[in-house]
Amino acid sequence: MRTARATFSQETASSGVRITEGNGGLPKVLLNSAHGSEAEIYLFGGCITSWKPVNGKDLLFVRPDAAFNGQKPISGGIPHCFPQFGPGPLQQHGFGRNMNWSVGDSENIEGNPVVTLELKDGPYSRSMWDFSFHAIYKVELNSKSLTTVLTIKNTDKKPFSFSTALHTYFRASAAGASVKGLKGCKTLNKDPDPVNPSEGTEEREVVTFPGFLDCVYLDAPGEVHLDNGLGDVITIQNTNWSDTVLWNPHLQMEACYRDFVCVENAKIGKVELQPEQSWVAKQHISVA
Repeated sequence: MRTARATFSQETASSGVRITEGNGGLPKVLLNSAHGSEAEIYLFGGCITSWKPVNGKDLLFVRPDAAFNGQKPISGGIPHCFPQFGPGPLQQHGFGRNMNWSVGDSENIEGNPVVTLELKDGPYSRSMWDFSFHAIYKVELNSKSLTTVLTIKNTDKKPFSFSTALHTYFRASAAGASVKGLKGCKTLNKDPDPVNPSEGTEEREVVTFPGFLDCVYLDAPGEVHLDNGLGDVITIQNTNWSDTVLWNPHLQMEACYRDFVCVENAKIGKVELQPEQSWVAKQHISVA
């Protein structure tokens, strides 16, 4: 796929949003808050690869084997899974993380930069999913939080359905990390058989990452708390992301599994949109 070329006006740069060249020559958007926080987003995949609140610590994780060549998804940060979560008739996790997004708009709200990215169908997406769509991804950086709002609009003349997720990699000590807030949720545990997950109910107040973990929590609450084992407690809030996924590959990724955990807001069940209908979901991650 061809790399996106992007230009920015001086007015846009003054809002705390600017485009620069990232790894592999791929364009990335830098967000700098007047309050001292920072974030970066690669236009390839619309992938947020770094989030540093005012404490200066990067709370996201990018795998050491991540490719920045515009040919395969960026492994880490906050990749998009769209229009398919996990395996299925399309490529793993769909094509949203394999396409170039564009900058639609930017603004500054009381020193906090806001950028809106857009993705529309093209020959690449239509070769596997023959629908017209418009994805809008609004990202706002605050001093101690990062907020995203994802809107999927059906711009076709026929209905379509999709599943989606934000596959967030958090920097962590996996052995010391834990998640609170999922007790009572119905679970689909993909260990040991990802094709036929076992159903259950989460009985624990605190879920840990003792080894391989790949579990979907259905109808999850609007707020969970991640202790990353490195001294940070991250609050993960959502609106309209109905499910939560916890993942750590353990020995399947021996080089780096100790250094991250994934806590993902997801929509596992199919969303069906009629022509001109939209679906909107919000994620808000913050530290105290």
